Amino acid sequence: MTSQVLYKNGLRTSAIHLKSGTNIITDAPTDNHGKGEAFSPTDLVATALASCMLTIMGIKADAKGLDIEGTKADITKVMASGPRRISEAKVTITMPKKGYSEDDKKLLEHAAKTCPVAKSLHPDLVQAVAFVW
Repeated sequence: MTSQVLYKNGLRTSAIHLKSGTNIITDAPTDNHGKGEAFSPTDLVATALASCMLTIMGIKADAKGLDIEGTKADITKVMASGPRRISEAKVTITMPKKGYSEDDKKLLEHAAKTCPVAKSLHPDLVQAVAFVW
């Protein structure tokens, strides 16, 4: 097992990562009957996309001896209705000013766009990814 999720009440869950014991609370968003006091499940999907992108970029950077410490991803999740779903995840990845070559930029951008989460999401979900070098 990877994790266990417990429904608390009031549209809140508590998820525990079984190997580390790390806990994540989720809350329904205010536009869907919730309090919006924590990440919503759909927030976590969009955030997981960006986290995966940075992680895979880190793996590629480490293999090539590149320093990407300080790289930041800003995420905007866009919801649609009929059925309610994530229609778009906008991810802006801002790289630290460390003089990356054009080949390094291509390597890192490709790594981000082909991370496992990106490849696992439905093709109808638009992944709008921008890089700020």
